[in-house]
Amino acid sequence: MSLRKLWTLLAACCLALCVSWAFTAPEHLPPMNLPLALALPGELPPFGADERGRSLYAYVTQGARVIAVPAVVAGALVSFMAVLGGLLTCLGSAKVNGWIQAASEVVGALPRMVVVLVVALVLPQESRGLMPLAIAWALLASPGAMDEAGSVAERLGGARFVEALRAHGYTAVRIFGIHVVWHNLRPVVVRQGAEVTMQVVFLEIALSYLALAENYPSFTHGDNLRSWADLLKLGYPSLIFDVGTLHALILGLGLVGLVALMAQAIGQAAKAR
Repeated sequence: MSLRKLWTLLAACCLALCVSWAFTAPEHLPPMNLPLALALPGELPPFGADERGRSLYAYVTQGARVIAVPAVVAGALVSFMAVLGGLLTCLGSAKVNGWIQAASEVVGALPRMVVVLVVALVLPQESRGLMPLAIAWALLASPGAMDEAGSVAERLGGARFVEALRAHGYTAVRIFGIHVVWHNLRPVVVRQGAEVTMQVVFLEIALSYLALAENYPSFTHGDNLRSWADLLKLGYPSLIFDVGTLHALILGLGLVGLVALMAQAIGQAAKAR
């Protein structure tokens, strides 16, 4: 099996695992079972229990439910904008390319985390969730993705490349869909989408951890759900005190690593030959 196929298989397995967790997540955590408080994975498979004896598997699935759809939507939006940027470059419009460059410089100068926090605070309480924050993050990332895709299209030849293929009788679908997007823009577009998907997951964990630390209502999910940040919050005291929550910290860090591995695998699978 080729290395590309191995990366593709790894990415598909990671994505399937996260999606299966998201679709099997319960609406609420299981009831307390104090005799199993802080049970290790060997005592309560597969991940052990929290300080009230509730399975950490519920934390994993609910956290996946919180991030799965918004992260994928944000990644798809950035990929679409990157494709659009590459195609606009191939049309050879200097005015449009100037707009893209200007938007990239302006948006790139904005502090993304601050903008997202402002959006989170401005949204009404009943409208708060990860989806609007993920879309805001994707919009902030889009100009940079469009600029990179445009640079790739420019190195390809831009409008001259398109005109050369038209002179050979190729249709617009074959020129733009196959030769421009699939053969040349695909590595950049897929990598940009995968990176933003990962960034949205990390954004959710950061915002949820911030809310937990300050005892604020969550910016990204309802009170009935738990985030992967809850695992980190539960587990980090074990680094200082003997509280028996190290397994929760390892689980939380493992989930973060799983998302990073998935993004890396997707980028490697789509890498140019």
